Amino acid sequence: MSFQAYIDNIKAKTGKSPDDFKKLAEEKGFLKNGELTACIKATEITNWLKEDYELGHGHAMAIYMTFKGKTE
Repeated sequence: MSFQAYIDNIKAKTGKSPDDFKKLAEEKGFLKNGELTACIKATEITNWLKEDYELGHGHAMAIYMTFKGKTE
């Protein structure tokens, strides 16, 4: 599955885009000024996405990668 397919599936399932998730992550303190907070581990973010949005591990990692700047 391509990276874009992951993003498309996430949008279809949750109604949220990567930018929406970035805003939510800022509110939770995972990001600050659009950058990952140094003390936050990938597992904390993926666990949040799995629990709150019922994403699988691969889809949660795709969102995490958008936080790291991946766009394709």
